[in-house]
Amino acid sequence: MPGARALWKGTLSIGKVELAVGLYTAASTSERISFNIVNTSTGNKVKRIYVDEDTGREVSKDEQTKGFETTSGDYILIDPEEVAAAIPDSDKTLRVQSFVECDAIDKIYFDKPYYLAPETGDAQAYAAVRDTLEKSGTVAIARAVLFRRMRSVLIRPHGRGLIATTLNFDYEVRPAASAFKRIKSITVEDEMLDLAKHIISKKMGDFDPASFEDRYEAALALMVKSKIDGKPLPKRKKVQISKPNDLLAALRESAGEKSASGKAGKKKAANTNRKKAPPASKRSPQRKTG
Repeated sequence: MPGARALWKGTLSIGKVELAVGLYTAASTSERISFNIVNTSTGNKVKRIYVDEDTGREVSKDEQTKGFETTSGDYILIDPEEVAAAIPDSDKTLRVQSFVECDAIDKIYFDKPYYLAPETGDAQAYAAVRDTLEKSGTVAIARAVLFRRMRSVLIRPHGRGLIATTLNFDYEVRPAASAFKRIKSITVEDEMLDLAKHIISKKMGDFDPASFEDRYEAALALMVKSKIDGKPLPKRKKVQISKPNDLLAALRESAGEKSASGKAGKKKAANTNRKKAPPASKRSPQRKTG
């Protein structure tokens, strides 16, 4: 993968098939604007130092180590060598354990994606893996020691290559029941569902990530540029906060029924202002012509 540096290099193993691969960054925040901490008096960048929480004395790097806080508030000291010993041994192998259907894994378990690219000229084996996954509609679940931990990885086809997405551990995913416990069991009216479906059909389209602007990043860039150019900072536009409203009325309005109901209302109002026609017995006789 020219022009990029692999974060990890190893072997993709599927049964007896093995090929050299590398993991490359697929999503990064490195392009975002970042700031340093600066001394307001001198304009110089400041550096971080560690001090003892109780004595306030600066602690040199040689005196620092990791510690685990116990329930009593004391700390168990842990040496860097002890931490290193807990890291699983790595054989640099991304070993496929099983194949599952694409939709078999809840996306809440997806952690971070990486491009999985071949590291040598064995393009045929790589293409065979990619095309087999594509045609079978399956993804591969592999295991490997990545970034100090034994990780589960989902491998799927992506264009001309493969994407390897690390998966969250089960203990890292919070149960949905705790977040949804206050949601009551409600039967939604058919009219609401029909209106909602109509709105969805009107707004159906293709996903284009380029059309979504990071407004916070854009505002930071504009603010920094204004300060560099010595211009006044841009004024922030007021945002109107939405309030809960009548759901059915909002759905009707979103579905385009507002104008129709408005016209109907005007017509009804116009009819009420008309004088009622007198009974047939009281009407003036019409003159016959001819």
